[in-house]
Amino acid sequence: MNPIKRFTLISFALVLVVSAAVAQTKPVKEYTIEQFMNTVRIGGSSFSSDEKSLLFHNNKTGIFNVYSIPVRGGAPTQLTSSTKESTFSVSYLPTDTRFIYTYDRGGNENNHLYLRELDGTERDLTPGEKVKANFLGWGHDRKSFFFSTNERDARFFDIYEMPIDTMKPSLVYKDETGFDFGDISNDKKYIALEKSGGSAADSDIYLYNTATKELKNITSHTGDVANNAQTFDIDSKYLYYLTDAGSEFKYVARRELATGKTEVVEKAPWDYFYTYFSHNGKYRVTAVNEDARTKIKVYDTATGKPVTLPQLPNADITGVNISPSEKLMAFYLNGDRSPSNLYIYDFATKKATKLTESLNPEINPADLVDSQVIRYKSFDGVEIPSILYKPKNASAQQKVPALVLVHGGPGGQTRVGYSPLTQYLVNHGYVVLGVNNRGSSGYGKTFFTSDDGKHGREPLWDCVEAKKYLASLGYVDEKKIGIAGGSYGGYMVLAALAFKPEEFAVGVDLFGVSNWVRTLQSIPPYWESFRKSLYKEIGDPSKDLENLRAVSPLFHADKIVKPLIVLQGANDPRVIKPESDEIVENIKKRNGVVEYVLFDNEGHGFTKKANEIRAYKAVLDFLDRYLKNGDAVSSTEQK
Repeated sequence: MNPIKRFTLISFALVLVVSAAVAQTKPVKEYTIEQFMNTVRIGGSSFSSDEKSLLFHNNKTGIFNVYSIPVRGGAPTQLTSSTKESTFSVSYLPTDTRFIYTYDRGGNENNHLYLRELDGTERDLTPGEKVKANFLGWGHDRKSFFFSTNERDARFFDIYEMPIDTMKPSLVYKDETGFDFGDISNDKKYIALEKSGGSAADSDIYLYNTATKELKNITSHTGDVANNAQTFDIDSKYLYYLTDAGSEFKYVARRELATGKTEVVEKAPWDYFYTYFSHNGKYRVTAVNEDARTKIKVYDTATGKPVTLPQLPNADITGVNISPSEKLMAFYLNGDRSPSNLYIYDFATKKATKLTESLNPEINPADLVDSQVIRYKSFDGVEIPSILYKPKNASAQQKVPALVLVHGGPGGQTRVGYSPLTQYLVNHGYVVLGVNNRGSSGYGKTFFTSDDGKHGREPLWDCVEAKKYLASLGYVDEKKIGIAGGSYGGYMVLAALAFKPEEFAVGVDLFGVSNWVRTLQSIPPYWESFRKSLYKEIGDPSKDLENLRAVSPLFHADKIVKPLIVLQGANDPRVIKPESDEIVENIKKRNGVVEYVLFDNEGHGFTKKANEIRAYKAVLDFLDRYLKNGDAVSSTEQK
């Protein structure tokens, strides 16, 4: 199995990128939000049993549905036809053209696993009104797959095996502690589990013996060390994992199961994202988070030498998936001016074939901008990595407004890559600076943990210094700099307007936290595995009530005097609707300028194209009204 793990506390669906300072020699065409959103978002890849087709999903119809596409190229075939729920591909069955897919209800995150039968009917494999299910991968014999569900206890995910021939699940591991899944060995003897420690930078790997029922911590340590289980080797002899033991950055290590001997496999001056083996162990794939870019390496395990990958300029290879026969490799290519496209690579011929065209043909990529990774020093000398987008028409003679854009998390990262919202804003004359304030991932564990217990203060001050950096560029109107963000980034927007009320001209809050006390008390039950580390990061509502109120913008909303727009999904289980309702109501009571855009059929982030169009058009209209064309005055004065 090839588990690729991600750990986020409060995620933010917007992917960020950035642009270089390039002299503009001809007019840039402006595009509408409808044109930007007519670009197709795609994801997933699973080979059919004959390896002639790939299963994936896209939102071409306005909502995500499942498609198949020939590996030799050709038009995709739509396989699901949902008009209500965003539907995502999981995997073809190894025996025939049936496939597994997933969706939730209106963004509530209680996603189930569904089987599309040969006659086109749908079968819910994980029924239950409040059940959340996760596909964990296929057994090595490909006669069964593993999945987890919190049906028994909403806090914990039990692991099951589902044989294809009966589709009747059997319990493999009953979780009563709060573990995250790592991998199952090919001989099914061992399960690697992961448990969060006292902080977001601390975790251990446990090895569970399915025969003896023994559970053992194999990375016991003192202090904060992050250990992330990745994959067993083909012979079930080693467990490969990521660790930052004795290092600022996560590297690849392995443990010999019989002896307990550990050794370093590969290191870099950056964090590794993941590592896994192809089906029969011919290749090992790794990904490195190199300065906000994804760098993929594929090794021939027999020789240990890297495999030459296709040379495709100005973009990152991501989402690598090697076929069971190990003859083909599916991957995505994503660049600043090019959204993700699905490719197939033939190891024998060394030929890469592009299977999709995601960018709306009405958009000329030359009118979009490339990214620039920059760094500036914050108030205390700490260097803050950031991603800068500069409109092509910006200059000292034609100064333009700007936005400080804050990612979700808190431990997220602004990364290079295509973002329709960011390109839309830049295309309409806004500089965008995606800030990786202290506490962001990807820059070492010291930087990652430097925001613990400091939210609403030092990380926010990094954003204020970002404003100063923008003002120093010479082509930004220093009086017209706003702040925007989603999820934790939305919290930073509200914090900036409440705690630094004169710094930013406007705020754009997408489903941001306004009251940490309530948010931490209402976290989804299935976050139990990292609840304590979340409390360590931000605060324990049973112990740190006074401090949490002090850094919650809702209790200081009377200080918000600049125009604000708030966007919220009604079904968001992470940042619940009252978080936005109450901050908006408070500002309205004082006759402040606040706009509220609510989506009844969305959760934490927007997945339906019509909603994205409505949301991002509202954002640009707001910015044009109050930032680009308005005076940078208080909201009460605007009224």
